[in-house]
Amino acid sequence: MQTRRTFIKEAMIGSAGLAVSPSFAASPEAVRAVMLHMGMNMWGDWHAPGEPVAPGRRYAKDEIFFSEDIWRKTVDHAKAKGLNMVVMDLGEFLEYPSHPELAVKGSWKAERMAAEVKRLKKMGLEPIPSLNFSATHDCWLQEYHRMLSTRIYYNVCSDILKDVAEIFETPCMIHIGFDEECYKLQSGRGVVMIRQHEMWWHDLYWFVNAVEKLGMRAIVSADYGWKHPEYVKKMPKSTVQQNWYYNQDAQGYVIENMAPEFKPQLQLYIDLEKAGFDQLPCVTNWISERAKKAGLKNNSENSRKMVEFCRKHIAPERLLGFMMASWADTQGEATCRFNCAGIDQLAAAMKL
Repeated sequence: MQTRRTFIKEAMIGSAGLAVSPSFAASPEAVRAVMLHMGMNMWGDWHAPGEPVAPGRRYAKDEIFFSEDIWRKTVDHAKAKGLNMVVMDLGEFLEYPSHPELAVKGSWKAERMAAEVKRLKKMGLEPIPSLNFSATHDCWLQEYHRMLSTRIYYNVCSDILKDVAEIFETPCMIHIGFDEECYKLQSGRGVVMIRQHEMWWHDLYWFVNAVEKLGMRAIVSADYGWKHPEYVKKMPKSTVQQNWYYNQDAQGYVIENMAPEFKPQLQLYIDLEKAGFDQLPCVTNWISERAKKAGLKNNSENSRKMVEFCRKHIAPERLLGFMMASWADTQGEATCRFNCAGIDQLAAAMKL
């Protein structure tokens, strides 16, 4: 959409050794987004043909888990509620022209995805691609997932980014994930793949630079900053930072009242603001197992509380908006209702 295309302007930004990169100029809270999952191979292990499969372990699917009717119903609801952006989590859902070997049964061809991009734009919804390159969430890359930080890996990722930039008509932004890359979340897998220390930063810089060379801006999941005090100083200022806090406890939105293990999550919003980063906070109606065990049955207040917190602590010119992520598939009526409930909550919180 032209109104959101005006977000992009050229700026001389030198950060973390990067060259000239695009910046993002937006009116306050211009982005009203929902993330919807087209691919689902971001939450599982990958195994090569012939490898042993452990009973009960979650593996990548070999066909898409998606209903176009449910997708359209959810997207229509987002438009009706005043949202203006759909972050499309792709993974294995797209048959990348440069690497068709990554396709699974039912993956959409590039032409079909390009048509959907045009349809969404005609509706007034800006389609933003999401490709999670976290080593915890990239089993959609199949065997390349195990070639992390090699020449082959970089070449494949570069090819995929070029494909997506073309299919999505050089979108203003692309979500590159990079969240939850740690041993704890992979400890049950047959092969653990993580980057750490300077290698994590090396690859983050590589992806940001690759994205910016294609005329897009990288949205980066910010949870690495919870446990790494150097995060704010070393992160390129050209990135859009997406932090989150999903807890449902009543005192959980006042830092002074929080348990020590949760304080860094909210504090990072403030630290990023002090450093001058643009932010696109993520809210949710997803409920954690910890909250369920505590007797909570839903997470209906996260959007409202996070919108209030972020508006209080982030300057309007750097608060680009908000994104709802229900972390549900787009397969059946039940998850459609759940995704739509999340959209309703974000719309109410932003008073759309």
